Amino acid sequence: MQRTSIRLGTALVGIVTALSLVTACGGGDDDKKKDTGAGPAAGGAPGQKQELSFWSWTKGTQEVVDAFNKSHPDIQVKYEQIPSGNAGGYAKMSNAVKAGNAPDVLTIEYPQLPDFVSQGAVQDITSKVSGLKSKFPASVNKLTELGGKTWAVPLDAAPMALYYRKDFFTDHNIAVPKTWDEYRAAAEQVKKADPNARIGTFYPDDPSTMAGLTWQAGGAWFGTEGESWKVSLTDPNSRKVGEYWNKLVSDDLVRVQPSFSQQWNADLKSGGTVGIVGASWSAGVLKSSQPDLAGKWAVAPLPDWGTPSNAMLGGSTFAVSKDSKKSKAALTFIEWMTTTKEGISARIASGTSSAYPAATELVPTASQFFDTGYFGKQDIYPLFTDAAGKVGAGWTWGPSMTQTNTILKDQFGKLSSGGTIVGALEEAQKTTVEELKKRGISVK
Repeated sequence: MQRTSIRLGTALVGIVTALSLVTACGGGDDDKKKDTGAGPAAGGAPGQKQELSFWSWTKGTQEVVDAFNKSHPDIQVKYEQIPSGNAGGYAKMSNAVKAGNAPDVLTIEYPQLPDFVSQGAVQDITSKVSGLKSKFPASVNKLTELGGKTWAVPLDAAPMALYYRKDFFTDHNIAVPKTWDEYRAAAEQVKKADPNARIGTFYPDDPSTMAGLTWQAGGAWFGTEGESWKVSLTDPNSRKVGEYWNKLVSDDLVRVQPSFSQQWNADLKSGGTVGIVGASWSAGVLKSSQPDLAGKWAVAPLPDWGTPSNAMLGGSTFAVSKDSKKSKAALTFIEWMTTTKEGISARIASGTSSAYPAATELVPTASQFFDTGYFGKQDIYPLFTDAAGKVGAGWTWGPSMTQTNTILKDQFGKLSSGGTIVGALEEAQKTTVEELKKRGISVK
């Protein structure tokens, strides 16, 4: 499997300095004298044992921690599983940072990293990972660089894909859609074949899916011009995507359910939902949450608007919290998790993860350890590699994504009472601009 360059084209480098987002972040590179290290691997005294605290929700993490602890007697990681970011994980981490009791290592997705940097919640690790960055494509590194400094290490890229019930599509002679026009036609066929079945789900609690779909369509919610932000949640491509999904919702061609909810899982299990618009990591979620459906699901490229394109949906990084005095040990652990065959194989072999490694030389390792039996022996990693190569350029995550996502979730929650997706985007546009101005950030 050949290496791939993920052309994310993000414009994050330098924007933090330009927009005064970085305040006096504690525990940066000037903190070396206070860092106690941890054993020979981390620069501490020989035989010195150090304990790290680590919070995450990513699949396969317990197995990764167990493997690391077994192979690193001088550094022992104490892992606490927390809710996913959208389900309260980010609030828990932010509160812990404010209270001064955050763990040494934090899990932060790419969209939320600017927020944590602006809060001064994570350490500047620029000089400590200079040799590590060659492991990742430059475009992925840019997602962790703010103000010309590096704040996190990437675990995975997350190209999008379409998951579908192969048995249902075959039994009812429904072609797997290649474009979004074909997706709507397939949605109509699914409902006609079984009035209780739907092709997919709109998630009112998860704006990141709408962001990914807009990214794929060529939209750009945020950008920079000089030292000012541009906010464009209602640009033509954003409206196109919003109107498209609003029509699917209003015509009852997709379900409206919270992501990973009991209802969502129940409909997948019963065959009431026969498709998922997801990402590379969705394969592991599906495999672990619906084991009885092994052999019935398959993965296909994400439908497009007529021109091959893709986007990222999520993707995680690991950062060192601002108050940690163990950054050397923390980075030893982070490097092992993200750039070694042992770290990636432990995660994938857990049977719950299908992460597409940001360190692309490890994609063959992930493919080797992922059990293809669930998808009828389909090797899904070549599909992810192809999708990653089609991720469009020009997308930038804004400096207040937590606030923006909160507004979108509130507004998406009104779909059942007359609200619209485009209306939600309009409200988020207005509120985001107000929030940035309130923070003293220039907006055009």
